[in-house]
Amino acid sequence: MPSLEARVDIVASEVPKLAESAARKAITEWGRPATDITHLIFSTYSGCCAPSADLQLASLIGLRPTVSRTILSLYGCSGGARALQLAKELVENNRGARILVALSELTLICFSAPDESKIVGHGLFGDGAGAIIVGAGPLADGERPLFEMVAASQTTIPGTENALGMQATSSGIDFHISIQLPTLIRDNIQESLLHSFCSVGNTDPKWNDLFWAVHPGGRMILDNIEASRQVLREYGNMSGATIAFVLDELRQCREKEKQEPEQPEWGVMLAFGPGITIETMILRNPLPHGLMEN
Repeated sequence: MPSLEARVDIVASEVPKLAESAARKAITEWGRPATDITHLIFSTYSGCCAPSADLQLASLIGLRPTVSRTILSLYGCSGGARALQLAKELVENNRGARILVALSELTLICFSAPDESKIVGHGLFGDGAGAIIVGAGPLADGERPLFEMVAASQTTIPGTENALGMQATSSGIDFHISIQLPTLIRDNIQESLLHSFCSVGNTDPKWNDLFWAVHPGGRMILDNIEASRQVLREYGNMSGATIAFVLDELRQCREKEKQEPEQPEWGVMLAFGPGITIETMILRNPLPHGLMEN
């Protein structure tokens, strides 16, 4: 196995390159030049160096030298959702802003010699990258929003600091995942959801009438959430990058069913990170109320 120093060097080089591929695809689908990006938010738990992956990515894809960069580190499985919440807040306070959210993870930094206590983490997590463009205000020519981010919240379950976490050690990043994690999420998720829906004036949401974008932490966390299950089945758990795959799976399902008259208008994005922290976002399908038109 490569030394920790060698793995750190590999990750420092390859995490931005993995993000580059995802970012170029997102920008191509967006239809605007990369120089129209005003902000970059990069989330990863892989690597710790400066200049960091956000600066390298900005250079790789040709962002302007004046682009405003933010890097989020060690948010784990909630990194993608946290980055999207931050992007939402930024665009709402910066008229005309267009934010590239980049998510890239390489588990090489976490790999260690065989250890029964780490088998679950090694078996569960994989490599991946995703990218999403976030904007607000008037749509530019060619822009076609896929989801509207309506409201967001972050909830920490009290007393769960040791149930899910990561720590830098002499062998790399170690995961700690409590066997009680699914139960803790199950027992606290409704309160978090209700808090978010109440913030938009909905005190009695109909759970079965929503579309769901849930980070697929593992089979025990999922229950009848097809898009999330499909991503877990095809790609595994890519930590913070996974939520981008789930949203894309929802988009593809929507395209296949675009002739259906009763597509859900409202939905929820959920991700779970160290703390235990629940990231919740109320989403809206732009199709039923004409947001796709510009």
